[in-house]
Amino acid sequence: MKTASLVFGILAIVGMIVGFFPCLGSLNWINIPFATIGLIISIVAMTQAKEGEPKGNAIAGLVLCGVAMLFGLIRLIAGGGVL
Repeated sequence: MKTASLVFGILAIVGMIVGFFPCLGSLNWINIPFATIGLIISIVAMTQAKEGEPKGNAIAGLVLCGVAMLFGLIRLIAGGGVL
């Protein structure tokens, strides 16, 4: 579960970077829900981790998905995709 959250985070960041290219900003309409799913998976992975078990992958996935959501939303607002 922790590895899946990290994979979702990496893919969300890649989608966010592609969405910053001109004429590809509408990709953020797909990327933001994808990052939201990754954020939920990361939270579940962090809460299910046992005591003393490393949570690094879940935390990294949480941060990456959060950043992808934030910057994707900023890109949509700046590009006029959200009215």
